[in-house]
Parts: sequence; structure tokens; C-alpha cells
Amino acid sequence: MSLINSLIAPVTGLLDKVIEDKDQKAKLAFELATMADKLAHEQNLAQIEVNKAEANSASLFKGGWRPCVGWVCAIAFFYHFVGQPLIVFIVTICGVEIPDLPNFEMNTLLTVLGGMLGIGGLRSYEKQKGLTK
Repeated sequence: MSLINSLIAPVTGLLDKVIEDKDQKAKLAFELATMADKLAHEQNLAQIEVNKAEANSASLFKGGWRPCVGWVCAIAFFYHFVGQPLIVFIVTICGVEIPDLPNFEMNTLLTVLGGMLGIGGLRSYEKQKGLTK
């Protein structure tokens, strides 16, 4: 992106020397200035198409990473709030001593899970507006 911008600035400066008509010069300068934005927009649209194909894929290696991250978060959540306390409770009742069980970095887990679930309110907004199925 910066490469395109660094090439556009000198070309825009040359327009003053080459083109006499102010309207045509302004039009070309505007087109040059928006060239980087157009390119970025095209790249984003291409990435969206790749994401759609990836999500529709039946292969776990292409479309399975999103569900995998969701399951990892769900398992970690279960372990942290249900599994670990239950294990500690049962082991304490049985009188067995075990080493400390591992703890997860819950701040990081909540950040990932919040991003996946759209806790920022965007998911609820989309559902309310009927934008999702």
C-alpha cells in the first residue's frame, strides 16, 4: 500500500507540468489519489470470497479452524469452571493428595471467546436487524 502511495505523489506533481486544463488535472489527481483505496477494496473483496469458500468447505483442514478454536475455548471454559473444581472436590473427599492442577490464562481465553461470539454487541445488533440467519 505504501509503495503505491509513494508512486502516486510524484505522478500527481507531474500533472501540473503536463496537463494545462485544471478540471482534467483535478480529475486525474483524484483518480490517482483513490487508486490505493480501490486496490485495497478489491483485495478485501477477494479475501472475503476466500473466507466464504473456506467456511463452506467440508474439509477440517480448510473450514475446521473456526470450530476448532470454538471447541478449545469451550473445553477450557468447562475445565476452568466445572472440571477443575469438581476434580479438586472429589480428590479432597477421597483424601488423596495431588499436585496443583494447571490454570489457564482466562483473560486471553475471554478475549478470544469474546471475539468469536461477538460480545461487543455486534452479533446481537445483526440478529435484531435480521441480518443473520
